Formats: sequence, C-alpha cells, structure tokens
Amino acid sequence: MAKDFYATRSTAWWKVAIAMIGSCLSGVTFVSVPGMVGSVGFGYLQMCVGFFLGYLVIAFVLTPLYFRLNVVSVYQYLEQRFGVSAHKTGAWFFFLSKMLGAAVRLFLMIATLQLLVASPAGIPFWVTVLVVMLLEWLYTVRGGVKAVIGLDMVKTLSMVVAVALCLVLIAREVGAPDTSLMRVFYFDDVNHPQFFWKQLVGGLFTVVATTGMDQDMMQRTLACKSVRDSQKNLIVSVCLQIVTIALFLFLGVYLYQFAALHGLEAKGDTLFPAVAWSGLLPASGLVATLFIVGLVMAGFPAGGSALTSLTTSFTIDILGGKDSKRSWIHTGMAILMAVCILVFNALNSTSVIDAVYRLASYTYGPILGLFSFGLCCKARVRDKWVPAVAVAAPLLCLVLDMNSVRWFGGYHFSYELLLMNAVFTMLGLCLLIRKKQ
Repeated sequence: MAKDFYATRSTAWWKVAIAMIGSCLSGVTFVSVPGMVGSVGFGYLQMCVGFFLGYLVIAFVLTPLYFRLNVVSVYQYLEQRFGVSAHKTGAWFFFLSKMLGAAVRLFLMIATLQLLVASPAGIPFWVTVLVVMLLEWLYTVRGGVKAVIGLDMVKTLSMVVAVALCLVLIAREVGAPDTSLMRVFYFDDVNHPQFFWKQLVGGLFTVVATTGMDQDMMQRTLACKSVRDSQKNLIVSVCLQIVTIALFLFLGVYLYQFAALHGLEAKGDTLFPAVAWSGLLPASGLVATLFIVGLVMAGFPAGGSALTSLTTSFTIDILGGKDSKRSWIHTGMAILMAVCILVFNALNSTSVIDAVYRLASYTYGPILGLFSFGLCCKARVRDKWVPAVAVAAPLLCLVLDMNSVRWFGGYHFSYELLLMNAVFTMLGLCLLIRKKQ
C-alpha cells in the first residue's frame, strides 16, 4: 500500500486530460453553472479565459519544478525553499480548505439525493451519508490515485453525455435560445463583480492556486510519464473544460426558457432539479435519470479524490511520511468528512455553505503567496515566523472586504481577494528576509 495514494508517473497523458475535466467539475458545478445564467448570462466564460492563462503557468512553470524536485507532495517544495514551518503552514491551509470544500460539495450532492430519492423511500439522512462515505472509502483505499483517475474518466464522460442529452431534449421543447441570456463580457462597471478584468485576473490566480498548488489536483498531473506529457495533459484538459462549461451554460439558457414557458418559479441552484423532476418533458423519466446519474458522477469522484489527497498530504506533510499509519489516516479522513457533512445538515443554513466557499479564497491566498515568493525571490526568510504571516494576510483581507463599500466608494471585492491575500503574504515574507552575514 506504500504507493496507493501517490502519483506513480506511469499514466498516459490523454487519460489524465480526460480525468482532469471531471476533477475540476463537481456536483455544485452540475447544478450551479446552469443556474447562474439567469443573473450573469455567460459571464463565467470571462473567468475561463483566466483559467486558460493559469493553466499555461501551471504547465510551463510549476510542473517542471515539481518533476525536477521529484516531490510526492507539492508542499515539500516549501520545506526545501524555506523550512519546516513553511511546509507545515502550506499543508495545514490546504487541509482546512480541502476538507471543508469537499464536505460541502458532497453535502450538496447528498442533500439533493436525499430530497429526490432517499426521503421518499424512508431512508434517514445519516444513513445516506454513511453509505456514500463508505463507498468513497472503499474505492479509494483499494485503488488510490489510479482509482481516482479511472473514475474521473467515467465521471467526465457521464457528465458530458448527461448534459448533452438533457440539452437536446429540452431544446426540442423550447426552440431557439434566448440571446438576451447569453451576454459574455462586462466592461461597463468596475464595481460590478462580473467586471471583465476582475474575472480574468481572478480566474488566472484562482486556477494557479487551486490547481497548480493543490495536492489533490496535482496528483493527477504528476501521474503522467514526463514533463512534456503533463504539459500536453494540462493544455488539452483546459480546452475541453471550457467546452464543457459552455455546454452547461447553454443548458442553463434552455432551462430558464423552459421554466418560463411552464410557469416554474425555480432559479439558481434549484432550476435544473426542478425542470428535471417536473414531469413536464416528453421524456421526463429519462431526463430525471440523466440528472441523477450526472449529479452522482459529478459529486462522488470529487469526494474520493479529496480523501486521497488529504491522506497523502497529512501523511507526508504533517506526520513526516509514516507509511504504517496511512490506512488509519485514510479512514480518519473519511470519518471527519462525514462528521462535517452531518454538521452542515444540522445547521441547515445556506450561509454556512457560502462562508465555506468564501473561506477558500482566504486559505489558498497564503499558499499562492508562499509559492510565488519562493519562485520570484531567492532570499531566505526566518522560517519560524512564516505561520504568523500566513495567518495575518487573510485577516487583513477580511478587514478590507468587510469595509470595502464604505472605504472605496461602493467597491465590492470578488476573486481578486485571492490575489490580494497572496500579495500581503509576500510583503510579510519580505519583512522576514534574513540579513546577509
């Protein structure tokens, strides 16, 4: 089992490229991207431009670095560059963000399944959670990274087929798409969260942080046979991701038109489930089935890949690579994730979910700052003070975010908070630079 949770650098690049599409899309994507069309049109594609630029950075800057250093966990770079404290800091920030983010994604998938399938069958929520987490644990503890990549390939194909078929079936009922819902670019108001340059810059740095500096995502890329194969995987993958996202957006246009045609008041995240289970489509049973299959295949592998990466990072980064405890750690991660899901359900508040997603922009900021400083500056720093800087930077961003409307003439921060967080981290590290003896 020594290598079960590690990328073994033996997988064909095209398999990883297909798997990467599924790994970047979750159950939240499956229901949220079509739903956002009603408020921002196709504005999400602006962020996709940033995604593409970010993948270029990952392919030609970070991937060669990881292969050259021959690391198992990407956070080992921080120890080689700064020291043990920086290594632990990056690992703990990743652990917090990945655990909460994965738990929320699984919670949304399980909550939907509970509402549509389990509750009508009399199955309590905790049993549904137990069954899902047991299945997650079984397939990852057996197959590790290879199982994650294999299931991600199936997930990708299932999601694309489900969305494409739903798109065709609903389009037949609706007719021509409503172009008023298809606005892409927002250049007119700098205070608007969808302002083009906010989205582009946010997309670029978000994908660099949450993919290139994320143990979960980079396990797939490091599974390729060489740097060149990894680069081909990343470029092909991001192009296919953008095409897949465009499919979701087109589906959203038709879903809103269908809802308006039949008097359904659903919007946002409830739109796709409401239409799929409305029984108003000629092939309503098929659409409902496709929705459930797509939702499960979108959410289930994401939880498994998160478990695998959390096990690897906790074992290598936090415990120092004690192989004998890895199976117990993996079980503990599954239990902890199940507890988080049950807590989210007990609180029963969407504000909790929003807070967790907002938290991601804060937890990945210090990681982005640490890596950026390490790559751009050769100076050594006082390693023991790195955790203090990594905590202070998000707190400063929080203060600015809470007062931005009052201090900056109505300005609302969006994804640029991640970049600001990283900049504050880098400035803090500058204060820790050791003077030359």
